[in-house]
Amino acid sequence: MGDPHEIRENWALFLDLDGTLLDIAPKPDLVDVPESLPGDLARLSRGLRGALAVVTGRSMEVLDGLLQPFTSPGGAEHGAVVRHPDGELDSVKTNAIPALWMHTLNRAAEAWKGIVIEKKPRSVVVHYRLAPERAAQVEALVESLPDLDREGFTIMAAKMAFEVKPKFSSKGRAVALLMEDIPFAGRIPVFVGDDVTDEAGIDMARRLGGFGLRVHSHFGDDPAEVRAWIARGVVA
Repeated sequence: MGDPHEIRENWALFLDLDGTLLDIAPKPDLVDVPESLPGDLARLSRGLRGALAVVTGRSMEVLDGLLQPFTSPGGAEHGAVVRHPDGELDSVKTNAIPALWMHTLNRAAEAWKGIVIEKKPRSVVVHYRLAPERAAQVEALVESLPDLDREGFTIMAAKMAFEVKPKFSSKGRAVALLMEDIPFAGRIPVFVGDDVTDEAGIDMARRLGGFGLRVHSHFGDDPAEVRAWIARGVVA
């Protein structure tokens, strides 16, 4: 396991959720949140003078529900929604997911055991973690959805899933917007993530003078190690 670096007071820390702070669950709604995590995040945020953000593919409502009572600036739905430190939301303008697409995906989920459809306000995910043999079929299914580009969406591969999301949303967008805000501005951006969906956030952190830490290479591919690192970093 590589050296994950100890958290420094001049960092602006951006944390992915699933696979980074939380262990991956068989289904999104089965995820477990360790009892100590919200409090550790709150204390670390105070130590960083508020320069801590959770940037996730989940919706903002689900994010807040999972980590309650802790809330922070951050990004939801892969940067489609960004919450600034003052609580203001900055959302990408998108079309609604067409009903035809949802009908197509739901029919496939009914026919293919183990396929899980996760509908979000601005995107939809097809999970095949419980049916890994369906990977190629799921990919072909989402690619067959009509008028993806015209509707303003793109397909993003993730761990055991494919997500149909707004074209112009990314975790990099969340990092860039938040780094313009106090208390993030002027700090070293550090993005911690576990998936290809986090690479845009890591790339933006680098572009802004910081770096990324990947769970597989810096934390032994174990979110428990990330949580222990966060607990050690509690400085307030």
